[in-house]
Amino acid sequence: MSLKIHYLTALSLAVIFLSACKKDTLKKTSEIDTSKSSLVKISEAFAIGSATKVELWSDSEINTGYEKLYIALYDSITKKPITRSIVEIIPILSKKVNGTIESSSVPVENPQSFDAIETLFQCATVFTTPTLGDITQWKIKVLLKKPGQNEFNEALLSIYVKPTSLERVKIIEIENNTSLTVALISPLNPKIGINDFGIFITNTRDQKTYNFDNTHSIDIAVEMPLNKFSSTNNINPSYIKNGHYSGKVNLTKNGIWRITLNLIKNEKTVATFFDLSV
Repeated sequence: MSLKIHYLTALSLAVIFLSACKKDTLKKTSEIDTSKSSLVKISEAFAIGSATKVELWSDSEINTGYEKLYIALYDSITKKPITRSIVEIIPILSKKVNGTIESSSVPVENPQSFDAIETLFQCATVFTTPTLGDITQWKIKVLLKKPGQNEFNEALLSIYVKPTSLERVKIIEIENNTSLTVALISPLNPKIGINDFGIFITNTRDQKTYNFDNTHSIDIAVEMPLNKFSSTNNINPSYIKNGHYSGKVNLTKNGIWRITLNLIKNEKTVATFFDLSV
């Protein structure tokens, strides 16, 4: 065989090889998981005994108040997403009080399905205070039980919680040693005009076990606290499900607005408020 034919043969094989590589690259690119492209990765850890990597994602950095969270599970050997599992979260707030550490929890909404949506298990929690050095620290325990497993395995993830400029969560002490946690869901970026107004209410007696609260009727008043200017056409929040209440607030001009909530039960009223900046 001539030297020329050797060169032609080698050139042909190179073209075939490069073409195959290009097709393989395109194939791998098309399989990239884009479900988290708009999210922020908060933390990750391994669930010991489950051969599972657990990732915690959110829409943005974690702030005090009601936060949607997303759990992603991956087989630690194959690296493939795990899309069917029982998933529960337990937020743990550790506070240093007089030199000792006290732990409590906060309200949560666990995933309502054993099946992930685009590889994500959606949940939510209410962060009641920011991280403050070694005085207040947050962790989230993720419990999971995959098909075929008899027991839960867990991963413990450290997180950092930032404060918000305007409060998004209030704790109200009521009768029978019970407290209400009231969290603002919307609007977080209010606009002039009619805005959806959503809140999340739970009750507890021990700061560890929280129940969705559906026992209150709510009247709201909407005004600008500096000049007492008030708006009309507001709709009082009504109960939807799982501690969620929904209404409307009419913010008619720029400035700070105060939404006062009167929570009524058994002819008794407790009040709180949220300020919004338009």
